[in-house]
Amino acid sequence: MSLQHNVDAAEIEKFQSIASRWWDRESEFKPLHEINPLRLAYIEQQAGAVDGKKILDIGCGGGILTEGLARQGARVTGIDMAELSLKVAKLHLHESELDIDYKLATAEQFAADNPAAFDIVTCLEMLEHVPDPASIISAASHMLKPDGILVLSTLNRNPKSFALAVLGAEYILRLLPRGTHEYKKFVKPSEMAAVLRANGLQPRDITGMSYNPLTRNYSLGRDIDVNYLMTASFDD
Repeated sequence: MSLQHNVDAAEIEKFQSIASRWWDRESEFKPLHEINPLRLAYIEQQAGAVDGKKILDIGCGGGILTEGLARQGARVTGIDMAELSLKVAKLHLHESELDIDYKLATAEQFAADNPAAFDIVTCLEMLEHVPDPASIISAASHMLKPDGILVLSTLNRNPKSFALAVLGAEYILRLLPRGTHEYKKFVKPSEMAAVLRANGLQPRDITGMSYNPLTRNYSLGRDIDVNYLMTASFDD
């Protein structure tokens, strides 16, 4: 299978161009650093303690989530197609002194060699950057153990998400660089759930993630209109 399957070269270049700033907490990646504790708490809420569990992080970038999981005792593998981001992730291991296996690979390619291999598969803030999100979800399901948990997050597609995630975050508040997101690539929860069921997975939770511009804080809750996380597992 070609490495370039389901890869948007323009999206990869966006992250390549700013790869050196992954671990600068005041850079374009500040929002990812700020939401990371929420993401880690959500994963443990849904999957239980991750200590000792084998986890795959699809679209790991510079390793913000992967390092968080490894610090909690998980055995983590991170895959991405942005080579410079992976180099930054590997270099940061010298500072964090964590043991993480980083691979340059697509989800589809990695799935071919790792069937039913992981207790938890995560794919966070990545589906809205690929041409075919369904293909990623299919590959992820292939890599889950029978009792495994899949954790996804992305952006909902509706007028409110366009106003807040694109106009608000990129142009008004400038939380993200302009052009970070393409509205047409956002994924409705109903679309996500349909793809999960088509791959034998049952959605078991959906939780929203919101940003309060006044307090400058992120929080998890019931509002799934903009950012949301979804967990799924195989049918009993």
